[in-house]
Amino acid sequence: MLKKILKNIFTGNRTLDVKEDNVSPVQLKKKMDPVFGRSLRIRQVDAGSCNACEWECTALTNPVYDIQRYGIDLVASPRHADLLLVTGPVSRQMELALRQTLDATPEPKIVVACGDCAIDGGIYKGSYAVNKGVDSVIPVDLVIPGCPPEPGRIMEALVQMMEDIRQGRS
Repeated sequence: MLKKILKNIFTGNRTLDVKEDNVSPVQLKKKMDPVFGRSLRIRQVDAGSCNACEWECTALTNPVYDIQRYGIDLVASPRHADLLLVTGPVSRQMELALRQTLDATPEPKIVVACGDCAIDGGIYKGSYAVNKGVDSVIPVDLVIPGCPPEPGRIMEALVQMMEDIRQGRS
């Protein structure tokens, strides 16, 4: 990998076009443009996870995946977001904050549960301190399974979601 990076640096291509699970950033861009008008803003919310999913979401912005070059960015405020990407099983202390975050998000509100914990509680399932997943607190439009899901899997899910929106499927 290091040789590939160095070769790209010296030949002028500063980013790698990595293809994982048959989804490339180029495909992501082609699907995104008609739906979100050349930009997609994601507010990532940690609702009580172990942070493994957050690391994978952050990896989307590193030089290997570099989704920011396609107009996809992680934002700090739900008021600027097109999509909420929730990780973790939603601890009892985060229930109200998650609802308030969803309320602050402009319409249409798209919620993605990222990781096994967000889907059904994952390894925390059955604990008194957490819910059974994000959909027990707020409505969820898309789930991305995995513990944690790889960045390529997250990109694949975003591509499929955008294709469904473009074709009018829910």
